[in-house]
Amino acid sequence: MKSRDLTGKTFGRLTAILISSRIKKRVKWLCRCSCGNEVEVRGSSLTDGNTASCGCLIRESMSRVGKSNRTHGMSRTPEYRAWARMIHRCYEPADIKYHLYGGRGITVCERWRYSFENFLSDMGSKPSHDLSLDRRESDGNYEPSNCRWATDSEQNKNRRPFKRNRAQGESYHGV
Repeated sequence: MKSRDLTGKTFGRLTAILISSRIKKRVKWLCRCSCGNEVEVRGSSLTDGNTASCGCLIRESMSRVGKSNRTHGMSRTPEYRAWARMIHRCYEPADIKYHLYGGRGITVCERWRYSFENFLSDMGSKPSHDLSLDRRESDGNYEPSNCRWATDSEQNKNRRPFKRNRAQGESYHGV
């Protein structure tokens, strides 16, 4: 099976140089980071946006906030779970709801996609446990101007129209 040629393509701070190994369907690329380091990265991690540097990016961002060996410490909060689920349903085809989000072209703005801290700064803490992340415009992307913490009833008023294909007896959300 021929893999996609990524030679010369840039993913975040990484530029793919050459295929360094191939085991079954898994291809690893030798990449040069903008900081000068070279690193081996799975092709799917590059194309999915999961790896954007040799590790220098996270080290730099952590040192800027004075947390050289720690994360934000909020990975068990409702806000973090909402952020992580948003990323997953927009970028992970295996997600059960991917077809309703990423599969329809719904994306997460650059500011939020790679930074929970930016998401939290823009959205603030969840004011109540019965609220969830909602897009004001259901065909719009996840970005500060289009998102809010909303109740179930607010979200239900904001759904795409539900259509029924009478000839086939199938139901689906309109596009």
